Amino acid sequence: MAGFEFTPAFGNRPSQLVGREPLISTLLGGLDSRPGSKERAIVMLGQRGYGKTVMLLELAERAKERGFVVASPTSVREGLVERVVEKLQDDGVEELGNRRVRLSGGSVGALGFSVSLQFSDDEKDKSAEYKLTKICRELTRQKLGTLILIDELQGNSSEIRRLVGTYQELVGEKLDVAMVLAGLPSSISGTLNDRVLTFLNRARKVTLGPLETGDIDAFYRKAFRASGVEIPQELRRRAAAATCGSPYLMQLVGHYLVAYADGGKVDEALFEEAMQSAQREYENDICEATLSGLSPTDRKYLRAMAELGGTCRTSEVAKRMGVSADYGQRYRRRLLDAGAIEAPSSGTVRFTIPYLKSYLLRD
Repeated sequence: MAGFEFTPAFGNRPSQLVGREPLISTLLGGLDSRPGSKERAIVMLGQRGYGKTVMLLELAERAKERGFVVASPTSVREGLVERVVEKLQDDGVEELGNRRVRLSGGSVGALGFSVSLQFSDDEKDKSAEYKLTKICRELTRQKLGTLILIDELQGNSSEIRRLVGTYQELVGEKLDVAMVLAGLPSSISGTLNDRVLTFLNRARKVTLGPLETGDIDAFYRKAFRASGVEIPQELRRRAAAATCGSPYLMQLVGHYLVAYADGGKVDEALFEEAMQSAQREYENDICEATLSGLSPTDRKYLRAMAELGGTCRTSEVAKRMGVSADYGQRYRRRLLDAGAIEAPSSGTVRFTIPYLKSYLLRD
């Protein structure tokens, strides 16, 4: 870990993937399954800051080592299928390099292969779906897989309908294709309720949960040593616990502890300063973003939870809001779908997002 740096920014790949190796192995196992397998269509759920983009980037790199041409993580926006086609063209040429492939005209090198991924004048006006199908057919013929990675999945998106509809046809042709779609629980919930995308209900669902505190502490021990920072074991363990298992918060806490170290050492006072800075940035980046997508009544429900201590009975929340139990249940369900809260037991709720309670009480 020489030259180690913490990277607390969305989408940055950290120097070490902490606690996610079992899930990466599961995803790679899906790529190793036969074309058309359920394991090749994956929906990844995760809260903000839980590393969805990082996981997609890691999967892209490892899939290339397995002979897949990858459309790197693409956000859902207008022209999604067109962008996927462009990325597959670029990666197909880049990854193969000088690999010799056999096309209809004989054995040629990378230049010939790149030509095979282009489109004739007659094809340039064809739909992006047509072009995607042609590329996947050619890659399959060359014994190469196609992996499509979609980030920030949006519910009820016409662009996702286009892509998923085409993917279903590719699978029907028994082409060597796989797709992973990642998004917030609320976005996925909306998407899976779309009748056009009912086949995704048969896809494999994986959830990015919180990291284990022990894994974070072990990572910190190595990372601080590599960064030349001395921190007492008790403070290091408190730092690991304070992350609440959030990969993004783990990076923020590590970053500020290193930045605030005086002469390479961290004492109690510096520790507290670093933790406050990390919490403020996390609240600005994660808590604010979460609340901005909720209705005023959703926020009122969360505020009532915070005032009741964070983990409470649903009946108590409704009473504090001054509404009926049935009315409160409606917003409980909305917040469960959004992933802002969870139900640890029947009739109870609690926050899933670190520091959301304290942020609401100061709001």
